[in-house]
Amino acid sequence: MWAYSMKKNILVVDDSALMRRVICDIINSDNRFQAVDTCSDGLLAYEKLKSTTYDAVLLDIHMPRMDGLQLLQRLKADGISATVIMVSTLTTEGADITIQAMELGAVDFVTKPDNVIEAKGADFRKRLTEMLNAVLTSKELSASLQKMKRPSGVRAASSTTGSVQRERIQAPKRINRKLVALACSTGGPKALHTVIPMLEPNMDAPVVIVQHMPVGFTKSLAERLNEMSKVSVKEAAEGDVLKKGAVYIAPGGKHLEVVCAAGGEHKIHLNDLPAIGGLKPCANIMYESLMDCQYDEITCVVLTGMGADGTAGITQLDKCKPIHVIAQDAQTCIVYGMPRAIAEAGLVDEVVPLESIAKTIIKNVGVK
Repeated sequence: MWAYSMKKNILVVDDSALMRRVICDIINSDNRFQAVDTCSDGLLAYEKLKSTTYDAVLLDIHMPRMDGLQLLQRLKADGISATVIMVSTLTTEGADITIQAMELGAVDFVTKPDNVIEAKGADFRKRLTEMLNAVLTSKELSASLQKMKRPSGVRAASSTTGSVQRERIQAPKRINRKLVALACSTGGPKALHTVIPMLEPNMDAPVVIVQHMPVGFTKSLAERLNEMSKVSVKEAAEGDVLKKGAVYIAPGGKHLEVVCAAGGEHKIHLNDLPAIGGLKPCANIMYESLMDCQYDEITCVVLTGMGADGTAGITQLDKCKPIHVIAQDAQTCIVYGMPRAIAEAGLVDEVVPLESIAKTIIKNVGVK
C-alpha cells in the first residue's frame, strides 16, 4: 500500500537499466508524478500488475521473457485493467508493433530517443510528462463524469462547456457533394480503430484525417485500418483523387490540404511548411484548405487529443461553408482537449460517445 500522496504512481517497464533510470528521473523531477516501481521485463510487470494498481504504466516493447505485446495480451486475457503508454522506437518495425499495442489496450505512445543522451534532453522530457499529465487528467475527468451519470449525447448549447448556438450558413437544398474531415491526437489511433471499421463502404463521402503521429507511424496505422475495415484506407499521397467510401490519413511530417481539380474533383495536396505549434500535420491547415473547396457540406469530426488543433480552422471554415460538427464526449476521450476546445468555441452540433461516432457520420452523409 502506498502512503497517501497527491502524486500519480507510475510503473516503468524497460529492459535497459540505464533507460529505466533516465525515465524514473524524468518522472520524479515532476511534482505531479512519482516512479514507484520498475521492472526489467513483461513477466515481472505482469506479477506487479496482478496485485498492484498504478495510475499509469510506461511500457517498452522489446524485452526478454515477456515483451510489451505479450504483456498486453496477458493483461487483456486476464481482465487486468491498466493505463498503458508505450515507449516506442522510431522504426518501421516499432511503428507496426505500436499500432498492435494500441489494439491490445495501450492508450497511446511516446517515441523513445535512439540514445540515453537524447533521452536526457528537454524534448523527450517534455513529451513524456505532457503525455502522462494529459492522459491522467482526462482519466480523472472521465471518472467524475461517469459518477455523475450525465447523458452521453447532448447538444452543444445545453452542455456545460458554455458554448452557444451559432448562425449557420445554409446548405444547398440539393446536397450531392459531401466530405468528412476528422482530427485527432493523443488517444486518436486507438479511437480510429473503433470508428473507421464501422464506416460503410457505400458512404456518400470521402474521409480525410489528420492524426498527430511521427513519420512512418501513419503508414502503419493506415495499413492496419485498411485490413480491419470495409472502407478503403490509405496514407494520403500527393495528387490522390478523393473518392467516396475511401479514407485518407495525412502522412506524418506533411501538412494535408484538399484542393479543387479539373472536372469538379478534389485532390490531396501535401505541403512541407514548418510545423505549427509543434504539429505536422496540423488539422487547422486541413480545415482552412476546405474554405475554397466545392463540397456542398462538410462534416467536421473532432476526437480525443491534447490541445486545440482544429478549432481555429473549423472557426474559419464555418464562416464560408455549411458544416456539421461532431465531437467525441469527455467520458470516452483518452484526452478531452481538442473536443473540449471546439465545444467551448460554440461550434459543436452533436456530442457523442466514441462507439457512436461512425453511425453519426453515416447519418449525416448518408449512403449511395
